[in-house]
Amino acid sequence: METIVECKNLTKEFKGKKAVDDVSFSIQSGEVVAILGPNGAGKSTTILMMLGLLHPTSGEVSLFNQSPHHQKVRERIGVMLQQVSLMDALKVKEVLAVFRSYYPNPLSMEEMIRLTGLQEHELKKRTEKLSGGQKRRVSFALAMAGNPDLVFFDEPTVGMDSTARKQFWTKVQQLSKAGKTVLFSTHYLQEADDVATRILLFDEGKLIADGSPVTIKQRLLKKTVSFKAEGIFPFERFLSMECVSDIQSENGKIVIQTDDTDHVLLSLFSEGIPISDISIDKGRLEDAFEQLTVEQGVS
Repeated sequence: METIVECKNLTKEFKGKKAVDDVSFSIQSGEVVAILGPNGAGKSTTILMMLGLLHPTSGEVSLFNQSPHHQKVRERIGVMLQQVSLMDALKVKEVLAVFRSYYPNPLSMEEMIRLTGLQEHELKKRTEKLSGGQKRRVSFALAMAGNPDLVFFDEPTVGMDSTARKQFWTKVQQLSKAGKTVLFSTHYLQEADDVATRILLFDEGKLIADGSPVTIKQRLLKKTVSFKAEGIFPFERFLSMECVSDIQSENGKIVIQTDDTDHVLLSLFSEGIPISDISIDKGRLEDAFEQLTVEQGVS
């Protein structure tokens, strides 16, 4: 699999303070990678260095094994930043046509419109007349204008309602299926959980976790099996299991904390314990995010 992005010992200082601190990672072709972290964690700074818009204090960035400043690299990437700035006094369709002309193999106008969901009346509007949501759709279209192999989205769904966010991520999943590599930052952790194949978690400028959403949650979060039990429940027998870390009685239900819900369920059924109202909680990315950042702060 081709390495699309390579960051080696990436560091960026502002007035003596490290916004990004010795970060290294690589991204392979076809991955959908979410960069997560609290405000000031270094997400946007890292993205700007990958794009060549900020120079690292030390370390190296390469895209497609070349400098991000190389013209051939710029022709293969698309970018949608947080702040949307469009040329005034032009109609949307004219702006799209201008951007398409910058690339050797752009998407057709029809494909750009289909992919981004722009409507005919929006294409005829002048950019200064667009609403915030319409500007973000145009920004998405401009990011896709060159038919890029690598796409950067920095907080792409800020200001979108839930319907628009869902539509946007459906489009991103289509890009992934088409073989595009996607890198995005977001404050909506559920988006990362639903869409990303991999998460890079930043805190205080450092990369503190790297893995799939499932891997990160499995590593950090205890899952639970809860149920109502009839008669006397054999607490001691289940507490003796290696996969069980705790058992509590909460609101009339027994809650078993475990890292192997399948084993717990199999044991319950094989021993013929009469239970009902069974539920399984496999943990949320929000909880893993909070736990990781707290641990980083303590260390």
